[in-house]
Amino acid sequence: MKYVLKDLAPRPEKDLFITQYWSDKQSDPPLHFHEDYMLSLTLNVRGTRITGRTADDFTEKDLIIIFPGVPHCYTRDEAYALYECTPVQELAAAADAVRRATVADPTVVTWQIDRNVNITNVCISGCKFCNFHCKPHQTDRAFITTMEQYCEKIDSTLRLGGDQLLLQGGLHPGLKIDFYERLFCGLKSRYPSLRLHALGAPEVAHIARISGLTTLETLRRLMAAGLDSLPGAGAEILDSDVRRAISPAKPSVEKWLDVMHEAHCLNLPTSATMMYGHVETPHQRIDHLLRIRDLQTRCPEGNYGFIAFIPWIFRSTGTELERQGVETRFSPLEYLRIIAVSRLMLHNIPNIQASWLTVGKATAQAALHSGANDMGSIMIEENVVSSAGAHNSFDAEGIQSAIREAGFTPRLRDQLYRMRKYAPQTGELATSLQDA
Repeated sequence: MKYVLKDLAPRPEKDLFITQYWSDKQSDPPLHFHEDYMLSLTLNVRGTRITGRTADDFTEKDLIIIFPGVPHCYTRDEAYALYECTPVQELAAAADAVRRATVADPTVVTWQIDRNVNITNVCISGCKFCNFHCKPHQTDRAFITTMEQYCEKIDSTLRLGGDQLLLQGGLHPGLKIDFYERLFCGLKSRYPSLRLHALGAPEVAHIARISGLTTLETLRRLMAAGLDSLPGAGAEILDSDVRRAISPAKPSVEKWLDVMHEAHCLNLPTSATMMYGHVETPHQRIDHLLRIRDLQTRCPEGNYGFIAFIPWIFRSTGTELERQGVETRFSPLEYLRIIAVSRLMLHNIPNIQASWLTVGKATAQAALHSGANDMGSIMIEENVVSSAGAHNSFDAEGIQSAIREAGFTPRLRDQLYRMRKYAPQTGELATSLQDA
């Protein structure tokens, strides 16, 4: 963070006003401050303005006054300079300030107890980053989880104080809408308080296609059957070139965005994700964030939209991408940069999650000081990312201890970020106490 005015336009002491015009995005200064009041007018450009602890959209002919000593910068809709040129410590400080101004209690970091259960491992998408899937003809490996198995998993989850199943599977060619309706209804009839955070936009699009339905009809029927929220799975990097390289058979970028928008219009809570560190460029990461931000602006007023954003690292061990020479590109500092930029750019998404599963405890703790306000779930069961080399783990006591070590108070939440009591061994769901 630096005082830049004297570097840009040295002034005589008696001058009252200085006029400075930046016509080129490359010459925009990074996060900085002035010792004097600043009157700022934007012309012929739109983007995001970071001012102190707030981030707001700015439009053409937007006029504001900025007080002395207040850190600020302007990011064009490209936002590339913010990501590539600003030192990570400055990004982290600005993002932390925005987090403190955004969340209800800046001393609190939230966490969750849920279980990631795979509906099936049969998938026709053939994603090159996934070791978990199998083809329909691989009958020796293929499975569909039975109701008895679900009940065993749910009972143990409830005993640990959990309240949710993260239900995901592949694009199974034989599982149409009626299968999922029976599954969701069956689970809800046995466990009416259990939250179903299930499927993802690619699965919804696939189910709709093989069932002869629109995606909107499919979402409505799934919600009627018991779907409580829709994960951001299958986003990867929202770029057509990247998608062709890593998951060519998966529904398109446009389809992912369309399904999510339909979910928002139906007031179905969702999350947004980004899997990075494979074949994408830094600019494609930023474009991904912009697509997420812009989609959130289209959410009907008063509806949930994206509740949280979760970026995580591609893990390459044993994947087809690894066999093609693509290895995990992971740096803790780069992850902190992504967390910070996410908080600054995604000012319309309230929660940013640190993905401890893929980056480890220490980096996740640092992310809590770089814009993240949530540590995610202990993930009693997780198969897909683990199969590609992510072997970090937490139990309930461990994740709370990690949050405290980072200087925060841990609070258990549900999928809607409502606070819950931690009540293991009871076999009953704790009631929500208040909105986060």
